[in-house]
Amino acid sequence: MINPKYIELSKGGKNMNTEKGIWFPDEYQKHLKAQFCYADEDPLYGPRLFFENSGGSLRLRKAVEAKAAAEQFPDCPERNYARGLKLADYVSEGTKEILEVVFGAKSGALVSELSASQTMFKIVDTIMENVKWGTNAVTSCLEHPSAHDAVEYACMKTGREFREVPANQTTGGIDVDEVMKYVDKDTCLLSIMAASNISGNVMDIKEISRRAREINPEIYIVSDAVQHAPHAAIDVEDWDVDVSNIAPYKFFGVRGCGYAYVSDRVASMMHHKLTHKDANVWQLGTPSPGNFAAMLEVIDYVCTIGEHFIHSTDKRTLFEEGMHRIHMQERAILYRMLEGTDEVPGLRHIPGVEVYVDMEDLTWKDLIIAMGIKGIDYPDCVIEYMKRGVTVFERVRSSMYSKRIVETLGIPGAIRVSPLHCHGKDDVDKFLKVTKEIAESV
Repeated sequence: MINPKYIELSKGGKNMNTEKGIWFPDEYQKHLKAQFCYADEDPLYGPRLFFENSGGSLRLRKAVEAKAAAEQFPDCPERNYARGLKLADYVSEGTKEILEVVFGAKSGALVSELSASQTMFKIVDTIMENVKWGTNAVTSCLEHPSAHDAVEYACMKTGREFREVPANQTTGGIDVDEVMKYVDKDTCLLSIMAASNISGNVMDIKEISRRAREINPEIYIVSDAVQHAPHAAIDVEDWDVDVSNIAPYKFFGVRGCGYAYVSDRVASMMHHKLTHKDANVWQLGTPSPGNFAAMLEVIDYVCTIGEHFIHSTDKRTLFEEGMHRIHMQERAILYRMLEGTDEVPGLRHIPGVEVYVDMEDLTWKDLIIAMGIKGIDYPDCVIEYMKRGVTVFERVRSSMYSKRIVETLGIPGAIRVSPLHCHGKDDVDKFLKVTKEIAESV
């Protein structure tokens, strides 16, 4: 049922106010923030503004509690008695909802590992070993190492040419036309991330997939959605991809697990599995029920946001609406961070502050800002923020996780700033005031 207090946000449909986003009412924003652990302070180190959610998001309290509750029991989820069956339900229901609700999949299988990086290596390697045709595979220079290096490794292993698509240094993204220059009838696999973990740019995966399949209908298409998943809904059916993955620790959930969707044609490929399991089963050993219980709480949280604005009994529909509202709130945060208010200037208007790969059209951006302050090195700048109670992170060329990406973007490095949808106007203004203070002190 729609809460009358929030009915005003339901007017206008999904395309309303796409330029500046839509703020949650202040009361509702505070209600959401209260559902996360330590959103405004660290219990040991005191108050802080946590704007480093791209490195691992604030934890949903119910997700942490669900994992802890499940982990207290010694019972095996493969035992046919009450507690074992209950634990098994977390796994079976979690598998179903991650596939159908989070990925939007109508078929296919779920791959689970200790990390999203492991799922990517496992699946890409499996595809490249099973597919006997094709002389090359394509990815982009902007990819996270787990996706980029998985393709590079599989190419070396199978003797194929490894191709890299350069980034657009103006937008910080990967252009569709540029991708097509590297794809041909002999390309067996194409891997392009859904959104950049440094620039925040969102890629047009649907169009990339459509055009790549025009060139080669048999191509396998992979999209790393780890960074994008906390910001907007994934739709593997609409994107027409064979593989996509998420990391719950970046999606309000817990560490120690990564999940990936694989299409039917990938699911049944020869892969590591127990001999007597079905051909499309990728699970080796007994999974942790607690990890699935935690992810079910994340899904319910997003659906609850959706329930404030629409009437539906379909969980995927509610999830899509919840993620849309999250995306609109985050665009409003992004716009205020860039433009500021009459009381405090935005990042675009603070002397000495540089916003890298900035673009006016925020509809192609997730809530990530790459920035710097003239006259201060990135690690030192992060320390200055920390002194003032703000947590951000530097991405620099000396880091194996960042070197290739910042170089392809044509920047020396960046301070990565990544709030969460539960942050509000006061949080943004505090960050801007701190930034202005640091810039003036240089």
